[in-house]
Amino acid sequence: MEALLPTLALLACPVGMGLMMFFMARGNRSAHADATRTVEQSDAPVEHPVSLEVLREEHRRLGDEIERLQAPAADRPEPADRR
Repeated sequence: MEALLPTLALLACPVGMGLMMFFMARGNRSAHADATRTVEQSDAPVEHPVSLEVLREEHRRLGDEIERLQAPAADRPEPADRR
């Protein structure tokens, strides 16, 4: 009987941690299901994807900007406020 109390104290931490993990995972699943259900039931208008041409233009513009920023300082045009 005397050995029972230290054994219970030793098992309290892992058992409590296991129960907390179980209940937290269960709560996350129900919260995720609620969020999914809300999104599926929403009557918000569906936005159409951006056209391919707009995306290509944005890609080209960003590529030009990257090249400009990576160019050596001597090749960069001087900003208008320093002229």
